[in-house]
Amino acid sequence: MELDDIKPGLRFELEDTVKEEQTINRMGKPGAEVLSTPSLLALMEWSSIHSTDHLLPEGKTTVGYGVDEMRHIAPTPIGGKVTVTAELTEVDGSRLTYVIDAHEGEKFIGKAVHKRAIIDIP
Repeated sequence: MELDDIKPGLRFELEDTVKEEQTINRMGKPGAEVLSTPSLLALMEWSSIHSTDHLLPEGKTTVGYGVDEMRHIAPTPIGGKVTVTAELTEVDGSRLTYVIDAHEGEKFIGKAVHKRAIIDIP
């Protein structure tokens, strides 16, 4: 497998505006219109994918197999601008490790360590 271009230090910054469907408010509870943890995790995963998958050889993709140390520290309301940055920190054969930070402006809202594996596209 040719992975010469997949090296620690690769980064991707994803920006998104929080929409109602990304919130935890499924029951109309006042004040719960904030970014849900599963939605933040999805943004973190997308930032990891975008940092490396475009460099993979044809016929390869990545799949997530682990999320460690995830913390969703602060709420972000509908309309809030979220910036998620993933940095590839380790390449171990076909296993990739990313460190991810999330911010709303200057406010730190979350972090995680995400692991993905390079696989053949079925």
